[in-house]
Amino acid sequence: MLERAPRPREGGYLLDFWGSGFDVAERMGIVPRLMELGYRMEEMREVSADGRRRAHFDPLRLVDMAGGRYVSIARSDLASAIHEALDGQVETIFDDTVQALDDDGDRVHVRFERGGTRDFDLVVGADGLHSRVRTLAFGPEQDYERDLGIAVAVFDVHGYRPRDELAAVTHTEVGVQSLRVALRDDTTMFCFMFRHDGAVPVDDLPAQHELLRMRLRDVGWEVPAILAQLPNARTFYLDRASQILMPSWSRGRVALIGDAAACPSLLAGQGSALAMIEAYVLAAELARSDGDHAAAFAATERRLAPVVRGKQDAAIGLGSAFAPRSRLQLMLRNAVLGFMGIPLVAGLVMGRSLRDPIELPPPPA
Repeated sequence: MLERAPRPREGGYLLDFWGSGFDVAERMGIVPRLMELGYRMEEMREVSADGRRRAHFDPLRLVDMAGGRYVSIARSDLASAIHEALDGQVETIFDDTVQALDDDGDRVHVRFERGGTRDFDLVVGADGLHSRVRTLAFGPEQDYERDLGIAVAVFDVHGYRPRDELAAVTHTEVGVQSLRVALRDDTTMFCFMFRHDGAVPVDDLPAQHELLRMRLRDVGWEVPAILAQLPNARTFYLDRASQILMPSWSRGRVALIGDAAACPSLLAGQGSALAMIEAYVLAAELARSDGDHAAAFAATERRLAPVVRGKQDAAIGLGSAFAPRSRLQLMLRNAVLGFMGIPLVAGLVMGRSLRDPIELPPPPA
């Protein structure tokens, strides 16, 4: 396993983890750890610019629809739980990345930026939206990316006030949504989703901060106070919300999974769970392929691609819920949110999304 960061990452946005991804986590034996690290939110609250409650509902009612198999967890905590489960049985290389790939049909020769060259039977790229493996093996990112016209910024700070324990508090205006969530250790996570066309600054933190300040300077609620906390941010993430649409998830002895293969975007809410499902199915197919990696790659994609594409299509429609394009869209969004406190309505709106139409194969022997 190869990780570009020098150590396990910290921070990151909260993931709502449910569905077949939860099934995979159970088979891995990490559900108790996820529940320990995660959160069971008791309120989703939308507020006006002056902080008054506009709508709210209890997400635990949705949890009941998912059979209680649900947790909100920081992306870094999910990664930590998975890494702990490896228990040293898988070599992990930090602070390095892939510089070149050469698939000769029998082996893949991998040149690392810092660690020389090594040969592998197969290479599986699980390196996210901006996958280096995908670029090297399949071509430039722009050939496969669909920009959804929304940017996402996430950061966390210590000591912010006010705090609302086990509540996700949002304020939404035309073109932007602000989210505040209280985490452990007196940490608060903030997330902004806003309409934005074109590129965002890369590897330039001051420019990223300035983009956020400029875009959100007229937004109400606590946003001015939150932006004032940017210099104190423990972690910071800014990127555009995009999807990856590949004609095939594999080429030769190189395969892609997760966001590298078919990113549904943060708007879909299941990127990490889908990546775990894809990794599990790929492992199962490889285990029963009798050495035929091409058959295993094809079987994995055949089983999962229709489901993943359905998630991608659904995410496009969800853009108006996070960053409404017009006042009419904002009014419709708020009206639906206002009815989410009614169990029947919540079931109609969210019921299908809490159940994945995926039949997992038996665990690899």
